[in-house]
Amino acid sequence: MRNLLSMEYLTNEEVMEILLRAQEFEKGDDTLLTRSYNVSNLFFEPSTRTKTSFEMAERKIGCTVIPFDAGFSSALKGETMYDTVKTLEMIGMDAVVIRAKEDEYYNELLEGINVAVINAGDGAGQHPSQSLLDLYTIYKEFGYFEGLKVTIAGDISHSRVAKSNATALKRLGANVRFLCPPEWAGDFEAHHSWDELIEDSDVIMLLRIQHERHVVNKSFSKESYHEEYGLTFEREAKMKKGSIIMHPAPVNRDVEISSELVECERSRIFNQVRNGVFVRMAILETILKGR
Repeated sequence: MRNLLSMEYLTNEEVMEILLRAQEFEKGDDTLLTRSYNVSNLFFEPSTRTKTSFEMAERKIGCTVIPFDAGFSSALKGETMYDTVKTLEMIGMDAVVIRAKEDEYYNELLEGINVAVINAGDGAGQHPSQSLLDLYTIYKEFGYFEGLKVTIAGDISHSRVAKSNATALKRLGANVRFLCPPEWAGDFEAHHSWDELIEDSDVIMLLRIQHERHVVNKSFSKESYHEEYGLTFEREAKMKKGSIIMHPAPVNRDVEISSELVECERSRIFNQVRNGVFVRMAILETILKGR
């Protein structure tokens, strides 16, 4: 692994190596990299969890984090992504972590760029580090993927989390089902009712409604969405023993999920955030040591 761009480019063996390394970090392995690497986080879209998690992971494995403020960068003057990253390479960066609003922005960085590129989210495309921390959360819970029934519910067509997780989970042997309003299915075949899904799901993964990627819909109602597609108390009560609730966050409480369920016994939502640090430590170490 010289870069992390999409879950489509990772083999099952590479996925498991990252998950097992994350497990070692969580158990207390405090091994630092053999030298200090310079890393910068280029976030052109808002982020709380991913950006802060990467910064924490970078420091924990001994990287030097070089600040980058997208709101004051030359991108505002029209500089291309390639020129921005090439500039940082010439300054001495070893890796860049990038979130951008354009799908597959990284394609223009595949030739001529010699720093490691880690995709922290490209538009409605992929979010590989989120997928890996989701996989780690599931693996910690069950110890396997083969045959697990995973229901991903919400704004499927706009969700890079849904796309990344669908790719990885199916390849690892899980049975992935989708639930959403008909107009949000995109290229996926989706259910439009919980009836066939709620009682046998091992994992229910809820997704935020990404209003910023929608054409304005004045008829949208949070209340009606919650009633029809959200995880309510009544639906949670029907979930099988041992099943868990996940959400990449930020959570729209009482829309995708009843507020009181966010920290219920089944919920792993805040555990996912904690797991993200260990997984991103493993990602960074794997990529930087391999260059």
